Amino acid sequence: DEKVIGWIAFDHSSNRKRTSHTGSFELMVHNSYRGLGVGEKLLTALLHWAEKNPSIEKVSLAVFSTNQKAISLYKKMGFIEEGRKIKEFKINDHEYWDDVLMYKLV
Repeated sequence: DEKVIGWIAFDHSSNRKRTSHTGSFELMVHNSYRGLGVGEKLLTALLHWAEKNPSIEKVSLAVFSTNQKAISLYKKMGFIEEGRKIKEFKINDHEYWDDVLMYKLV
């Protein structure tokens, strides 16, 4: 119905020589369409593009530690956790979430 149900945005800053081989992405799928393979299709398209782009060698992402469905998808797609920013997000006075950093070499 010509509605946007998801998007993926890749940030590749080629003006920095030391990091020009890397890029990171953000992925969003509307709540009503989660679990239907939309995110996997978007990510597959991005990885296919990255593999054909000779300047891209590493694709990275950051995800909330509480988003286990997304983390499972990323692991299924070959991403590896490379670190965490502990208590990066303060949800309320007593709750914090880590920011999980993941990557895949293409």
